[in-house]
Amino acid sequence: MLVALMAYDKKGALDVRKANRDAHVAYLKSSDAVVQAGPFLDEAGDMCGSLIVLDVPDMDAANQWVAGDPYGQAGLFREVTLMPWNKVIG
Repeated sequence: MLVALMAYDKKGALDVRKANRDAHVAYLKSSDAVVQAGPFLDEAGDMCGSLIVLDVPDMDAANQWVAGDPYGQAGLFREVTLMPWNKVIG
């Protein structure tokens, strides 16, 4: 199943994001579950959140993936939403 992971950074946490970015990107690249991934950008063009599309067997697996993400482990996010997603185009 496809799951959209939408995560929003805590205010003023850009330094936390930058400090953990290499580990996060390595985690993305090491996972067979990641279909697409990239940061949300604020008005200034700075990273302020994440959109990741996962291909996982179930929501349990999506939650386990989130638990292993270095960004989440570093306390970067103020909110994380997991939503089943249906690919129509692309």
